[in-house]
Amino acid sequence: MTGKSAGVRAAKTTANRAKMLAAARELFSTRGYTATTMKAIADEAGLAVQTLYFTFATKRAILSELLDVEIAGDTEPVATMDRPWFAAAVAAPPAEQIRLQVAAAARIYARVSPLLEVVRSAATTDSELAELWQTNIIQRHLVQLRLAEALAAKTPLRHGITAARAADIAFAVLAPETYRLLVHDRGWTGDEWQSWATDALTLQLLPSGSSREEAMGATRPKGARR
Repeated sequence: MTGKSAGVRAAKTTANRAKMLAAARELFSTRGYTATTMKAIADEAGLAVQTLYFTFATKRAILSELLDVEIAGDTEPVATMDRPWFAAAVAAPPAEQIRLQVAAAARIYARVSPLLEVVRSAATTDSELAELWQTNIIQRHLVQLRLAEALAAKTPLRHGITAARAADIAFAVLAPETYRLLVHDRGWTGDEWQSWATDALTLQLLPSGSSREEAMGATRPKGARR
């Protein structure tokens, strides 16, 4: 096989994989995980079901990869805590860190909220998805713990709470269930949720006198009027 032929084949494989994931996302979100079959995904993608099975041996494997891609926003194998937004948040002043981590959560949930609800709902009756959901919970809490530790290294936390307690608070405020309740069920915009979550974490975690205005001041041009 020539280099050109190999490149064409690889491009086709990548394109087919993307079609499968897009089809699965649509069907999981509209029909639910249990009601969606491998054949339905293949049909939606316009591909043979054998091709789907060759690429993803199981429906759970499709959902697991789809979840990773939607959370990341791309197909690059880069962990959340190795992402640029995480490094920027850790390096920022306290109030700005909170603003950045909430902004990142808002971007992620705008992509992945429906899919996370699929996993959460199906986890009650499917042991494999229960494991996937539990893994997601553990990963989300670990991210919040590392951010809370970074925050505590910069400033005393409100009422002397520990980094572990701060992580629990952020974990609850930034939970996908909370986002879904307010944005999908109660009709808030993503910006409104982001503003509320930023205010909530600023008030809960930072000592008195810290504010969102301080966070914005960190990015306001020098000499700009308040």
